[in-house]
Amino acid sequence: MPNWTLQPVARVAIAEVVAFVDNARREMFPMLAKAPLPHDLAHFADTYLDGAGCFLEARDDGRLVAVIGYVPYDHRFAQLDYHAERVVEVVRLFVLPAYRRHGLAAALFGALRERAEQAGIGCLYLHTHPFLPGAIAFWERQGFAVVDVEQDPVWQTTHMHLRLP
Repeated sequence: MPNWTLQPVARVAIAEVVAFVDNARREMFPMLAKAPLPHDLAHFADTYLDGAGCFLEARDDGRLVAVIGYVPYDHRFAQLDYHAERVVEVVRLFVLPAYRRHGLAAALFGALRERAEQAGIGCLYLHTHPFLPGAIAFWERQGFAVVDVEQDPVWQTTHMHLRLP
């Protein structure tokens, strides 16, 4: 039985969580090496703790090993029409390599989904890319459906959603 705990990020852990996410995203996307912190990370408490967002962490004996969050969807993709419903965007799923393929990401997403359902969210949206190993298949196993794939030859951004009951 796994020994991890899943919980909302506490204010005292914000700096640690932001550093964890920033490191993970820079490893995944090396072109971000010199990029400033994205707005959601630079304003973590406002975005995830005090606003309409949510951010969860997984710890193993106190060690931060995985994270996931959601923010209100900002309608930045014109081809997607989510104006008539409450939609959040699932963001920042990062799991340390040693903890992958053990069900942690699915458990963390399940806890996030429960929070969204309790908050009255109607749809979970996310986008990913085919060059991220197993990402599309993972999200499909969680119940997401592909709703659009951009034709950009590099990114092939794959838009997915999951309607909640």
